[in-house]
Amino acid sequence: MSAAVLSIRDLTVEIPTRHGILRPVNGVSYDIAAGEVLGVVGESGAGKSMAGNAVIGLLSPPAHIAKGEIWVGGTRVDQLVGEDMRRLRGKEIGMVFQDPLTSLNPLLRIGDQLTETMLAHLDISRAEAEKRAVAALEEVGIPGAAERVGSFPHEFSGGMRQRVVIALALCAEPSLIIADEPTTALDVSVQAQIIALLKKLCRERGTAVMLITHDMGVIAEAADRVAVMYAGQLAELGPVRDVLTAPHHPYTDGLMGSTPLASRGKDRLHQIPGAMPRLDALPEGCAFHPRCPCAQDRCRASPGPRIEDGAGRVACWFPMVREAVA
Repeated sequence: MSAAVLSIRDLTVEIPTRHGILRPVNGVSYDIAAGEVLGVVGESGAGKSMAGNAVIGLLSPPAHIAKGEIWVGGTRVDQLVGEDMRRLRGKEIGMVFQDPLTSLNPLLRIGDQLTETMLAHLDISRAEAEKRAVAALEEVGIPGAAERVGSFPHEFSGGMRQRVVIALALCAEPSLIIADEPTTALDVSVQAQIIALLKKLCRERGTAVMLITHDMGVIAEAADRVAVMYAGQLAELGPVRDVLTAPHHPYTDGLMGSTPLASRGKDRLHQIPGAMPRLDALPEGCAFHPRCPCAQDRCRASPGPRIEDGAGRVACWFPMVREAVA
């Protein structure tokens, strides 16, 4: 595997409130290599999007990075502010948001948005930027790209708008793409097209991708590795095939058992009892222990240790042992 494009080390995000300090991201560490898609998965409120926002510098105050380091292409970005961070966005980090309509300026033509992004981050002329804007739309499969550069966002369908957003994220040739639930608002058939497109473009360009989603089907289809988050912490990390077919953390096993994709032919889907705890009411010890079928006294006393297992790791006192499906 090539050198890491993104390195996150012990990242902790805090939100001070009158009831105490909340930590939606707590001690998270992982890398993403060039050309690799890392799927970040978990329930709503697990900290997936907050980690992505921390990387790109879009945390809304009073949320802030309290501890840890974020490196993108050899540059430490967690300490950048203002103009320095703005220059990094687009040039080194591209973003694909969940709702493409709100990601685009409704008052500007698509071609102008692509052109202005390239002029802001690349040393090229306006004529060259306009030429590349057409090429970018062609690359993401927009029919009649030369004519559609003059269209406004509302003149595109949802799937076509998401293709435009991907073109916008890639047009300045960033080394990292953060895709936050990029297919949630789309039809199933369009979801598959968008995932295939994003994966193809990033492989061809060698771009690293952080794919944030709650959909295990998207993870299985698109990711090389998967990071499973729970209550702000990293529960399990490893190659996608290993994690999906032979999960070690009981939470990952519960997620897989609750999806038709990986319910292993059972008559009924598995349901994880209870709900993820609020950040202001986290239990002592392992945050998952109130819902865990394998919990013991040690789990209630202290968080699970980080156990390395070949290419993966799991934070659990009593990791499950199961052979991967061939």
